[in-house]
Order: sequence, then structure tokens, then C-alpha cells
Amino acid sequence: MQHLTIALVGQPNVGKSMLINSISDSRLRVGNFSGVTVEKAEVNFEYEGMKIRIIDLPGAYSLNEYTIEEKVTKNFLENEAYDLILNVVDATNLERNLLLTTELLEYDKKMIIALNMMDEARKEGFCINNEQMGEVLGVPCVKVSAVEKTGIGKLIHRTIALAKADKNPSKMVYSDAAEEEIEKISNFLDEKGFVCTLNYNRRDIAVRLIQENKHVYNTMREFPIWIELLPLVRSALDHLYLHHDTKNIDDIFAEEHNAFVKGVVKETVLCKKPMAENLTERIDNLLIHKYLGIPIFLFFMWGLFQLTFTLGALPMDMIDKIFVALADQAKLVFGEGGLGSLIADGMIGGVGAVVMFLPNIMILFFGIALLETTGYMSRVAFLLDGFFHKFGLHGKSFIPLVTGFGCSVPAYMAARTLKNEKDKLITLFIIGFMSCSARLPIYILFIGAFFDTSNAGNILFFIYMAGAIFGLAMAKLLRVFVFKGEDEPFVMEMPKYRLPSARLVWHTVMNNAWMYLKKAGTYILAAAVLIWFMSNYPKQPELEVAYASKIEQAQSDIEKSNLAAALEKENLENSYLGIVGKATEPFFAPLGYDWKMAVALEAGLAAKEVVVSTLGVLYSLGSEVTEEDKSLVSAIKAQIPLASAISFIVFIMIYLPCLAASMVFAKEAGGWKYLAYLFVFTTAVAWIMSFIVYRIALVLLA
Repeated sequence: MQHLTIALVGQPNVGKSMLINSISDSRLRVGNFSGVTVEKAEVNFEYEGMKIRIIDLPGAYSLNEYTIEEKVTKNFLENEAYDLILNVVDATNLERNLLLTTELLEYDKKMIIALNMMDEARKEGFCINNEQMGEVLGVPCVKVSAVEKTGIGKLIHRTIALAKADKNPSKMVYSDAAEEEIEKISNFLDEKGFVCTLNYNRRDIAVRLIQENKHVYNTMREFPIWIELLPLVRSALDHLYLHHDTKNIDDIFAEEHNAFVKGVVKETVLCKKPMAENLTERIDNLLIHKYLGIPIFLFFMWGLFQLTFTLGALPMDMIDKIFVALADQAKLVFGEGGLGSLIADGMIGGVGAVVMFLPNIMILFFGIALLETTGYMSRVAFLLDGFFHKFGLHGKSFIPLVTGFGCSVPAYMAARTLKNEKDKLITLFIIGFMSCSARLPIYILFIGAFFDTSNAGNILFFIYMAGAIFGLAMAKLLRVFVFKGEDEPFVMEMPKYRLPSARLVWHTVMNNAWMYLKKAGTYILAAAVLIWFMSNYPKQPELEVAYASKIEQAQSDIEKSNLAAALEKENLENSYLGIVGKATEPFFAPLGYDWKMAVALEAGLAAKEVVVSTLGVLYSLGSEVTEEDKSLVSAIKAQIPLASAISFIVFIMIYLPCLAASMVFAKEAGGWKYLAYLFVFTTAVAWIMSFIVYRIALVLLA
């Protein structure tokens, strides 16, 4: 069976990942803003007896190595093994997209171009002669629409045919002056019979020598021919400088590429309709309006959090009741002893306390997926650029910060799109202030316990916005006192608005829901069992005997019940967990926390969901809640004062993200020392703010 390796290359927002989905039915995540595909990914499938491997390289506007994405893409194209390049371009914006194509034409590789988004191009009145474009460029051009899945079969057939055929020479041409110098150098190499290990032909070597390509320069210096070749290269550069107003060779070739692209577009594209204001521009007039844009964005976010709480309340209550019933049934089956308690209180109670919030998580991810896939997120980044600059942030920081509302792990990875190291570090340090979905169950638990349902959505919105605003304030402090320097201007592409793909949104929501359930069924379950064990051991036989005697002598059922509860409470306080909690309680006592809340916060360093499961285990033991109402919400309401609860939410909102996110942070920031800084920074800020909020709450609630 034949093998075919394809390098998939294109600028951001051209639909590369969605095209892979259409070709191979893979489940790659697709986003509608720059920086989604940060690392190269690959898919493998078979087609007509051929094993095809497609490597999806990061979106790159050019190959000048200015960004991490460009470096990864260029390094792969120059150093890795592949058979051909599949260049995906946005058919509605050819002049910009074909600039990257011109750079790819300079590689001595087979190439095919996918003119994607043809459905949108037709709606805008563009008529593209793809066959003529192929003749002009010297590579096949195929019209496709990844959304409508049209032209996919033809693209695959043309790609396979290209792989089997001989390579045609590139038709990339430059100005007369540049072509003259390229010809001089390539003819000189021919006359000398030059043979090189570089993966370029002699014309490509000539082009790269004039472009002052470091890799080619360093390689050619090792050959004796370099002594005679160097004067030719210098003469070529002097000639080009005479024809341009700059002596920057990158700018010169950018002009060459731009001129070539304009000629290609003029020869092959016909616009039937007059260039009137399109739908995207009309929508943008409202959504990124100078005064209305930010209120509209805040309204969308407010609506999302209202839906997260109100729509999720009914299934959340049902799931909670199911797990309470399962726990009761487990105790009937396994008894009230150690095994029954382990299964009911530890496993079922711990996991159930997390799973009950699954509907809320799904609603939140559904809303974020809609905003992302329609192209609205990029508009908000543009809209907030000026506002962000006031806090020392780069406008492009918006993308990782908003991603942080879903999960901190991809948010930290998305910060790679920031070119300036200081901008990147500031963004990384404040992503944790954006409350991830793992914190949502904690918020909902406490809001449900202490606030009226009709106002719950507003409280949830306030918590998220307060975290975000506080994060911006911390960014300003970091810019002024730690990462000093001027922030860079913001340049970002705004893609056209698109109707969200139902399939894409479905996969986004279900994949995140499945990841959440996997957490609940694996290490959150393990953490819940560990918490149960530490809260039940070591046993206190002397204490049991003493209380058994007192219970026997008790005169009434109420007295017996109170003694049983006191025994359970003392057992808990003398357990391993109680010992740890009591040891750290003095640190948290000024914030209004008992040792149970302190232990829950410490367990949350592993995963924020564990906070809820830990509370579920601890407050099901020694709880004063009646048998008629065993829900965790009721236990929290009965045993935690409102001022302490508010302070607890503030601490949760600020302190260190989960273990997985912390590991990614250390990698992206550039070392473990930054993780140590983050731990000290977030813990100190969380303690101070929680203390202030607790004291204010005590005064207001007195």
C-alpha cells in the first residue's frame, strides 16, 4: 500500500482544521480566531488503497519566523519529510492569503491549493477561474467549501494524482531586476556543476542567497565555491537596492510577492457585484461600535450566565436527588458500617457532588462555542484593545483570557500567540483570575445555598466579572512593578461572521462534557475516596466506648441523636484529615474558615472540582442536616456563615489553578521558578482579598 504525507499549510482562519474534518471525519477542534492551532496535529486515513497522513501545521501569515507558529511551520517545511504541500486559502480574501502561497512556491516541493470558503465567495459575487489561476501559479487549484463539503472529493483525487505525477517547475516570478540577478547566480552554479545536500534546486538556492537566508548562507560557506559566489550575491543585493527605497531585503521581497499576487488576482478573479458594504461590515457597525460594543458584549455574557444557572438548575436538582437516592440504597445494601460509608459517602457522594453540575458546564461551553465559531470573539478582542492597554495588557491577550473561562490549560497554551515576552508573562499570570469551568460548581453550590434562585444568575455574572476586573487590576500592577516596558500595538485579523456549525458546537460541548466526566470518574473519584479514608481513620475505640455508654444512659431520642452527632464530629476532628485541617486552620481562621473549608481549599490544588467533592464528604459526616434534606446545599447553608461563604468564593476565584494547569503554566512561562512566583502571588492576593471581603461582610451583615 502506498503512503502519502501531506503538509497542510495556511494562514489563520482559512478553515484548515474544518477541511481536515471534512476529508477524514476527524474531530479536531476548530476555532474562528487566530491561534487555535498552536502546535502541529495530524490525522491518518485510507483512501482508494492509499494510506494518507495529513499534518496540520500552525496557522502562519508568513514564514519570516516572527511568531512561534511561523517558526514551527517553517522548521517543518525545511527539515521534515513529506510528499507535498496542501495550501488552504480563503477564497474571499485572496490577496492576503496568496502572500503565504508565494513563499511556499519558493520551496522545491509539489503543491496543491484548496480555494476554501467558495460558498461565501459566491455570495459576495466573486467569480474565480481556478484553472487559469493554476496555470499562472504552476500548481493545481481546486475550489472547495469545508462547511458545505463541496469539492472535497475532487481535491483528494487531484492531490493523489499530483503525488503520482512528476513535479512541474514553479511559476513564481519576480521583477525584471530580481529575475536578472537570480539567473546570474543560478547560471554560475550550473557552470560550476554545483551539487549540494540542500533540499533546493539551483534557482531556489539563488533566491535564498539573495534573501539572505541564514541556513543557506551557513551551508554554502562550507563549499570552496563560496569565495567566487559571495561577490555575485553582494552585487545582486546592490542592484535590488537601486530599484527599491529600502535596504531591508525582507521588505523588498514582500513588495515582490505583493506585486505578483496582485497580478494573479487581477488575471483570475472577477467581482460581479459592486463592492458595497457587506453583511459583516453592517453587523460590525453595531457590535464593535465605539460606545455600544462593550455594553452589548457584557449583555451577551450576562445572558450566558443567566442561562447557565437557570437552565441548569432543573437537571442539577434531579442529578443531586439521584445520587442521594443511590447513596441511601448503597447503605441499605452494604450496611451502615465502613464499606457502606465508603461507597455511599466517599464514592457516590464525592462523585455525585461533581457530576450534578454537568448541565451547567455544558451550557457554559455551548455559549462559548457559539461566540467563538461565529467570529464574535475576534471582534471583542479588537473592541477591548484600547481598554486593555490602559491595564498594560496586549489586545490579543483577550483570547487566552476568555479561553480561561472554559479551561486554564488551553488558555495558557493560547498565550503563545503573544510575540512580546513581557506581554505573554503578564497574560499568563492573570489567566487564573478568569474563573474556569472547574470553579463553576463551587460558585453554583454556594449561590444555591445562600441566594435566592431569581437572583442567582446575576450573582454568578458578578463573580465572573469581578474576577476578570480584578485580574486586569493585577495586570496593571505587574506591568508597573514587575514586567516593566511598553506594550506592543495590536494587529489581528477579523474573520467574517459565519453561522455556527451545529456539528462543531456539538462536538465542542460533548468533548468537554466527556472530559469532565472522565475527571469525575478517575482522579476525582480517587481523591474522594482518599478524603473519605482520611476523614474516617484512625479509629478512636476509647471514644466509641465512652460515647456508647453515654448514649445508653440517655433518656430521650433527641439526647441520643445529639450524642451520636457529637461522636461523629469528634471522630472527624481526630482523623488524619482533621489533623491536617487543624494544623492549617490558624492560617485560614482570619478569613472565617473552619478546618473543613481549609482542607477543601488545599484539596483544590489538585483540581478545583475536588473542592466540591471534599465538601460533600466532610459535610455529610457530622452534619446537623435533617434526614428529610440530605443535600450538600442544605449542609453548607446550615454549617457555614454567609460572611465566610463570601470570603471562600473570593479565595476560590483567585488562588492557584489546578495541578494540570500549573504544569502547563510552568512550561509556557519558561521554568518552575515562575510557578513558584505564581503560587506566592496568587496565595498572597487571595488571602488579603478574602480577609478584606470577610471583614466587610461581617460589618454589613451585623
